[in-house]
Amino acid sequence: MNSNQKLACAIAAVLSGGATGLSQSALAADAEASGEIQEITVTAQRRSESAQNVPITIQALTGDTLAQLNVANFGDFVKYLPNVTTANLGPGQGNIYMRGLSVGALATQGEGSVGPWPNVAVYFDDQSSQMPSRNLDIYAVDLERVEVLEGPQGTLFGAGAEAGVVRFITNKPKLDVTEGNVDASYGTTAHGNPNSSANATINVPLIDGTLAMRAVVYTDSRGGYINNLPGTFTRHPTDLGIAADFGGIVPPGSVVATNNDVTGNAINPQTYKGIRLSALYKVNEDWDVLVQQSYQQMIADGVFYDMPLNADHTAPLPPLSVNLFNPSYDKDRFEDTALTVNGKIGDVKLVYSGSYLSRNVSQQQDYTNYARGLYAAYYQCPGAFSGTVGPCYSPATVWTETEKNTHQSHELRVSTPDDWRLHGIGGVYWEQQKVYDDTEWEYKTVPDCAPGTVLNVPSANCFLPIGPVDPAAGGYNNPNIRNASTAFFDDFQRTYTQTALFASVDFDLLPKVLTITAGTRYFDINNSETGAYSFSFGCYGAGKSTTVLPNGACGSADAENFINQPHQITAHGFKSRANLSWHVTSDILAYYTWSQGYRPGGFNRGSGCHLPNAAGVDQWCVPYAYQSDSLTNNEIGWKSEFLNHHLQLNGAVYREQWNNAQTGIFNPSSGLGNLTVNLNGPDYRVNGVELQLVARLTEGFSVQGSASWNSGSLVNSPSLLVNNKALAGTPTFGTAITSLPNPYGQVGTSMANSPPLQANLRARYEWGISDYRAFAQFGFVHQAHSYSLAQALNRYDMPGWTTYDASAGVSKGDWRLEIFGQNLSDQNQSLFTSAAQSGNTVGYVTETPIRPRVLGIRFAYKFSSAK
Repeated sequence: MNSNQKLACAIAAVLSGGATGLSQSALAADAEASGEIQEITVTAQRRSESAQNVPITIQALTGDTLAQLNVANFGDFVKYLPNVTTANLGPGQGNIYMRGLSVGALATQGEGSVGPWPNVAVYFDDQSSQMPSRNLDIYAVDLERVEVLEGPQGTLFGAGAEAGVVRFITNKPKLDVTEGNVDASYGTTAHGNPNSSANATINVPLIDGTLAMRAVVYTDSRGGYINNLPGTFTRHPTDLGIAADFGGIVPPGSVVATNNDVTGNAINPQTYKGIRLSALYKVNEDWDVLVQQSYQQMIADGVFYDMPLNADHTAPLPPLSVNLFNPSYDKDRFEDTALTVNGKIGDVKLVYSGSYLSRNVSQQQDYTNYARGLYAAYYQCPGAFSGTVGPCYSPATVWTETEKNTHQSHELRVSTPDDWRLHGIGGVYWEQQKVYDDTEWEYKTVPDCAPGTVLNVPSANCFLPIGPVDPAAGGYNNPNIRNASTAFFDDFQRTYTQTALFASVDFDLLPKVLTITAGTRYFDINNSETGAYSFSFGCYGAGKSTTVLPNGACGSADAENFINQPHQITAHGFKSRANLSWHVTSDILAYYTWSQGYRPGGFNRGSGCHLPNAAGVDQWCVPYAYQSDSLTNNEIGWKSEFLNHHLQLNGAVYREQWNNAQTGIFNPSSGLGNLTVNLNGPDYRVNGVELQLVARLTEGFSVQGSASWNSGSLVNSPSLLVNNKALAGTPTFGTAITSLPNPYGQVGTSMANSPPLQANLRARYEWGISDYRAFAQFGFVHQAHSYSLAQALNRYDMPGWTTYDASAGVSKGDWRLEIFGQNLSDQNQSLFTSAAQSGNTVGYVTETPIRPRVLGIRFAYKFSSAK
């Protein structure tokens, strides 16, 4: 590298908040020239250092690695991350898990109101961006690297980093380099439509050595592969509602739904469009300012699951097929504005980072299978509760969700030079997240009552429309009367605020040999929610409990609002870590790490009471809130390089204890009602081993692989306790409810989304042909079976799978041409099996399949000119 290139790389390192060191591409070039393994610089400890010196398990995919793997979103590259899994129903519609720390995922809809915060944090540079059941699907273009930090990171990354952190680190502007690249690809999807993508990046110095700008723009269109086949939905005598309300006799003349208007092949195309602009201003030798603006829009049409059986449950459907009766889509866009100021006062470094993220989601999904459920007949069949029998209306229904998330964060960090024998980092952090969630379940097909209808008479087979319980109170996202099909809605505004102080100190007991680290974080969290949920139960014109509100809407007697009495919980305390790092040699690190993590609590919809005793008095009432849970990790690991930096072997053995785990339970048959209830209580333990291998066996030939083994299980299953205040003062108050044993499952039950074995291996060979450089790469990924939920109801065993990828290409100078293939054997296994999209009706499942085989061709061109 010439001196100007080195200068540009060094300045880029300062730019990113002390986050980069030499650019990964520069390090890769040096490594290539020497035949050594590329050194990867990370900021897992909020300072720039080699990944081989970080005393935690860390995986880093550089921008070059992402390009070699031909991956661009989280769903693409998660399979290359052992110990990382997802449970999702489509892009940006799921949770991320690490080391098997999962009790499972239920429905996506309504989770903005009541869903637990994820226990894996997702960072976009310094901006935390996680949301309940909706991981931010950042398009991986012009990234310096993706860092995956395993185990609790509560000290340096705070709430939400309970089980680990995924960090997307973008490339920053370079002051003295004009460079850019363009990249375009085209490909086919087996059983589906073609794919195409294009992106371009430009870095331009505007004032020599002082001001530079960087811009990236991208578009990616991915063809669909799920087919919506013609089908009908016919009510059956065995449908739970028909059996309960009509004695198993389908009312004559009931509507049979058809889907002729929405059938088609490859109904789930997906597009990404985005732009990112950043500017770096170097104030002087000690201070610089970085401003970055990002925008992304993701549109996913259709659904990304298939159905094993047709809607009538009379015959199996072909693979990659569904019977849907309404249009489905997910529109997800975000904007992020970030400011970073880096500087020094004497030897002390200061970094300020502030960000504001705004994310908007608009989604509609088919919900027709809900008509098989217990309560569907009430909303779709006149006379279900009035004693008169009439034909059932259409079962074809949907749910819709409008969700907005804003996240503002500010952090000030100070750090001492790393070469001091006693050195450290400390800071103050403040963040506020707000979630505005309005979800409507539109499964009411009995029409609204006409104006002037006489209510509370048997012939009034109609519904009053529903609205907020107290429409004059304010605090709703939508204070209006809902449309005629809305039977149930969540309308909540959720606010989460955290203030924290953190510090971490390293002391070299033996300089460059033995180091002890201790750190802690004090946090103070305020979590509140206001709004309401309401439903049409009791709003039947022929019913006896109809309540008419001043605006003409119905307010069910069982609905609740949090406007006048908002729900609020607080949490505060310390979460800490300690490390002992021993450099056995300059190339071998052994370490012990003890660390803690946590995430905030949340709220349930209401406080309905259940489980009556012998006297008929309900014993247990749903708590308004569930509290924070916590994770403690004990890890022994090693990082080592041999054969003059041509062989790298890293590994870790760990035990993680997850206490008071937040758990969602949906089990109407147990007597807990027909809504998901979130509770604390069970403890889980995970024992695991992880190994990572990198080898440059000969000039141009390299091998990379990793594997993890986990064994996680339920340690205890505490009973629910009698908590109904109506029983306060009685001998049973506070005692175990024996009529519902093991509500969290049997002790020893394995955890959800926790395959016992994950492994991947890839080999790459590069060689010269005259003025050209050729390469070939081949790899495989294996994941063992896992379970969808930790509880017994709707728990599915998802079989293991193995996929194969390959690519080959040629480059000359600044251009590169390659062909690639993903999932070459066209495996079709379920990544996530769930009953959530069918109203959690037992037996009516959906399966999110592996994307079918993709074959493609890619062209890339880059240029660079240093000043």
